[in-house]
Amino acid sequence: MKLKGKTAIVTGANQGIGFGIARVLGREGAAVIIADMNEEGGVSAVNNLKNEGTDAVFVKCNIGNKEDINELFEFVEINYGKLDVLVNNAGINRDAMLHKLSEDDWDSVIDVNLKGTFRCMQAAAIKMREQGSGRIINIASASWLGNVGQSNYAASKAGVVGLTKTACRELARKGVTVNAICPGFIDTAMTRGVPEKVWDAMISKIPASFAGEPEDVGECVAFLASDAARYVNGEVINVGGGMVL
Repeated sequence: MKLKGKTAIVTGANQGIGFGIARVLGREGAAVIIADMNEEGGVSAVNNLKNEGTDAVFVKCNIGNKEDINELFEFVEINYGKLDVLVNNAGINRDAMLHKLSEDDWDSVIDVNLKGTFRCMQAAAIKMREQGSGRIINIASASWLGNVGQSNYAASKAGVVGLTKTACRELARKGVTVNAICPGFIDTAMTRGVPEKVWDAMISKIPASFAGEPEDVGECVAFLASDAARYVNGEVINVGGGMVL
C-alpha cells in the first residue's frame, strides 16, 4: 500500500491501459478519480474498482475543453483538498498516410493528445507548486519515434515527451517529478481487434514474445507515483517487453 493516503487523477481510464493504471493505483491504496468523456464506461469502471476495495469516483471530463479541466481540478480541491498524482492517459488517434491526412484530423489529435495533456499539466502544476510536492506521469507512446500512418499521433506524443522534460526542469525544485511512459504492444480490446496476422507480426517484434497487460503499465505508474521514485525525474520509460531499445 505504498500510495495509501494519496489522491490520483487518471484521465481516459474507463477501459484499456487507463483502467489498468487506475486499478493498480487503487490496489496500492490511492483514492482514484477517473476523468473520462464516456460516462457509462467511467461509471462502470468506478463500480468495478469499488468492488475491489478502491476509493474511486468518476468525473466526466473532456480534456479538449478547458472548462471541463477547471471543474475537474475544482472537484478534487473541494473533495480531497490535495492532488498527489496526475496521470495523463487520455488520447485519440486519427490515422492516415501523410499525403492523405486532413487538417481536421491533424488538429483533433494535437488538441486532445498534446494540448489536452498541457492543460491538465498546467492545472496540476499550479496546485503541486503550492503543495511543494506531486507526481505527473504522462502516457506517451513508442510511436513518438515515428510510425507509418501516424504523423499526427507521433507528433502529439513527441510533443508530450518534450513537455515532460521541460516541466521536469521547471518543477523539480518545487518537489514535483514529471516522467513519461511509452507503452509497447499492450493486450487491450483495441489491439485484440487487429487481424491475427497483424497481431502475430507485432508479437514477433517483441523480445519477450508476448503482449503486455494494462496492469504492466500500471505497475510502472505506481512506482513513479510513489516516494520510492523521488529521484526519478524527466525520464521516458519504455514498457514494451524490449520492443523499443
